[in-house]
Amino acid sequence: MYDLNAIAEEHLTAAHRDEHGRSANLIVREQPLRQSVIALTAGTSLDEHNTPPAASLQVLRGAIRVTAQSGDVELTTGALYLLPPERHGITAVTDAAFLLTAVND
Repeated sequence: MYDLNAIAEEHLTAAHRDEHGRSANLIVREQPLRQSVIALTAGTSLDEHNTPPAASLQVLRGAIRVTAQSGDVELTTGALYLLPPERHGITAVTDAAFLLTAVND
């Protein structure tokens, strides 16, 4: 069992100590499923990258913006978002932590 609130808090603290404003940890790795907690300080971005075959984001703390060709979306605490099958980037609007769930084939 995982305490996502505690993990989010731990990684937000670590992100504030990191020179790049981020912290992440892979918490579940059971092929083909992977789940990671990612924390970003306000204004920090993850550059555009490919989406796995199936993936979702669940915001645990704060607010993030997902940018993609199909349009941008802002997500806040509690939001669950299915990532579209296209390249995307993520920017923390506020200090934020989210759970990335990915299924790779």
